[in-house]
Amino acid sequence: MSNQEVTTIIATDCGSTTTKAILIEKIGNEYRQLVRGEAPTTVEAPFEDVTKGVLNSIMELEELATEFYKTDAAKNSKYYNKPRTFVRDEQILRKDKNDTGEGCDIYISTSSAGGGLQMMVFGVVKGMTAESAQRAALGAGAIVMDVLAINDGRLPHEKIERIRALRPDMILIAGETDQAKPKLVIGMAELVKSARPTARLGIGYALPVIYAGNQRANDDIKTILENDTALSLVPNLRPTLERENLRPASDKIHDLFMEHVMQQAPGYNKLMAWTDAPIMPTPGAVGLIINKIGILLNKNVVGVDIGGATTDVFSTFKLEDRDGNFHPKFNRTVSANLGMSYSVSNVLLEAGLDNIMRWVPFEMNEQELRNRIGNKMIRPTTIPQSKEDLDIEQAIAREALRLSFIQHRAFAVGLKGIQQEKGISEAFDADTSNDSIVNMMKLNLLVGSGGVLSHAPLRSQSAHMLVDSFLPEGITELAVDSIFMMPQLGVLTEVKAPGCDKAAMEVFDKDCLIHLAISICPVGHVKEGKNVVKIKAELPDGTKLEQWITANQLLRYDLPHDTEVEFEIEPASGFDVGEGKGKKIVRKLRGGVVGLIIDTRGRPFQITKDLKNRVEMLHKWDISKNYKPKSHKDGV
Repeated sequence: MSNQEVTTIIATDCGSTTTKAILIEKIGNEYRQLVRGEAPTTVEAPFEDVTKGVLNSIMELEELATEFYKTDAAKNSKYYNKPRTFVRDEQILRKDKNDTGEGCDIYISTSSAGGGLQMMVFGVVKGMTAESAQRAALGAGAIVMDVLAINDGRLPHEKIERIRALRPDMILIAGETDQAKPKLVIGMAELVKSARPTARLGIGYALPVIYAGNQRANDDIKTILENDTALSLVPNLRPTLERENLRPASDKIHDLFMEHVMQQAPGYNKLMAWTDAPIMPTPGAVGLIINKIGILLNKNVVGVDIGGATTDVFSTFKLEDRDGNFHPKFNRTVSANLGMSYSVSNVLLEAGLDNIMRWVPFEMNEQELRNRIGNKMIRPTTIPQSKEDLDIEQAIAREALRLSFIQHRAFAVGLKGIQQEKGISEAFDADTSNDSIVNMMKLNLLVGSGGVLSHAPLRSQSAHMLVDSFLPEGITELAVDSIFMMPQLGVLTEVKAPGCDKAAMEVFDKDCLIHLAISICPVGHVKEGKNVVKIKAELPDGTKLEQWITANQLLRYDLPHDTEVEFEIEPASGFDVGEGKGKKIVRKLRGGVVGLIIDTRGRPFQITKDLKNRVEMLHKWDISKNYKPKSHKDGV
C-alpha cells in the first residue's frame, strides 16, 4: 500500500451463519461508519465458497452507500449524488487515481466461519504451564476444546482416545522451564504421536503442532513429531516460573491458522488474496480492540460477546510490578457451551432451573420454561415474538453471562507456581484457591456485545442485563456495541497504513460504542429499609438529588453522556463505593442514553426465593418503566 492516507475502508466479518460488511469513510476531518450490509455466509453447500457471501454483503453496501450520498448529510462530499461501486466481475475494486467513487483504499476481514479455530492444549502441570498455554491459545482467538496435563487425572489411553475423538485444527504443547532437565514434555509428545491425530478440515495434510516448552527438549521433540505432523518450534511460553512469554506462541497460532486451517476452508484462498491484512479469527480481533481501548484510555475494561453457541469474555486490567510500575494484563476466555441458541439448553443445565426462573417477572410453570428453551435450541434462528418470550430470553442471557464471567474471573489470575507464593507440590493440588485479577471495584468500563445485548428493544434492557449479570461494584461505566463491529475495528488497528488506527478509534467511539449509563453500586450487606447511600447532585434536567437511598432499590435517572455532573456520594457505615467503608466520594460523572443507575441491592447480591415476592421485586426493579428513548439508537 502507498503512504497516502486511507479514506475508504471496507471490512467484513465472516460468521458461522452471517457475513457482515461495514463501510468506513472519512467525512470532513473524522472517520465514520456510514452503512452496513449483511448476507448469508456461503462456506457450505451448495456454494462452498466464502467469497460469494462476502461479495453479496459488499453489494448491499454499494446500494446503501449510493442512497446515503444522495442525502443532505453528504452535500459537501465529493461523492455527492454519485453512484458508489465496490464490486465488478466478482472482484473487490480498488480506487483509481481519479477517485470517482469506485472501489476502496483497503479491504480487511475477520472470520469465525466453519466453527472458528479449534485447538487442544498440552501442559505438564494443569495449574501452571497448561494454564499458560491455554492463555496463549485463547489470546490468539482459538476455542480450546480440551486441556491435557500430566496431573489431570486421566490415564494415557484415555488421553489418546480424547485426541482422536476431538480432531482439533491445531495442537499446542508446552511444559517445563528452560532450566529443567527435559522429561515430561517428551512423554506428552509421545502421546500425540501415538494418537496419530487427524485434522477436522482437509484430507491428507499434516496436523499443525506447535511446541512452546522446554527448549532443551527441541531435538527430541523434532525426532518424535517431525515426520507425522507439521511441527513448529517457538520459544518457551513459560521460560521461568516467574515469567510468561505468550506472544511467540500466539503469533505462530495465528500464522498457522492462515497457512493451514484457512487454506482448507472453501474459498478462503481467494479471500486471502483480496485482503490487505491477514484474516484474523473473530474473537482474537475483538480482544485486540478491547485491549487497545484499555491501554489508550488508561482504564480497566471488561468486554463480553454473547453468541448463539459461545460466550467470550475479555478483560484488560492494570497490574503493578515489583518496581511500582503499572502494566496492562489482557485475558480472554471462551465459554464454549454457553450461548443463546445452539447452547441454550446447556445454560439451563449449568445454571439450574431455579437460577433462570429467578429472573422471569411472572409466574410460570417449570415445564413450560423447559419446553420454551428446548424449542429455542431446535429452532436457533427464531427471535422473541412476545413480551413473555423476550423476558425469558433475557433471563437466560443473565445466567449465561453470569456463568461465563465466573469462569473468566477464575481463569484471569496471576501466575501460578511462583516459588515465593507456593511450592511445586501445591501446583498439583486441584483445590488451590485463585485470586482473580479482575477486581470489580477497580473496573472502569463494561462493554456488552452480541445479539441479545446489541439488539435489545430498549437500551435500558441492555444496561439492566449487564448490571444483573456482572454485578458491578462502586462506580462503573456501562456501554454496548451498537451493531457488532468490534471484530472489524480490531483487525483495522493492526493495519500499518496512514489513518487506519485513527479510523478504528474514532469509529469505535462515535459509531460502535453506545454509552449506556454510569452505575453506582455500593458494596455491603443490605437490610430491608436501612439506608445504603446518599447521593447529592443536580442533573441537567433540573432534578435535584439529595437523599438517602434505602436497601433493595434499582433506580434510573436521566443523565446524558455529553454533560459532566459533579456527584457527592456518601455510603452508609459498612458500605463502600471505592474509597473504603463509609468514605464519601466527590466525582464528576457522565451518563449515557439510559442515564444514571443506582443499585442498592447489595454485594453480594441476594434475591428472594419466594415466588410472589420475587415477581414483585422484579417489577419494582424494571428501570425501563421511566425510560423514554430519544432516537432509534436508544431503542424502539
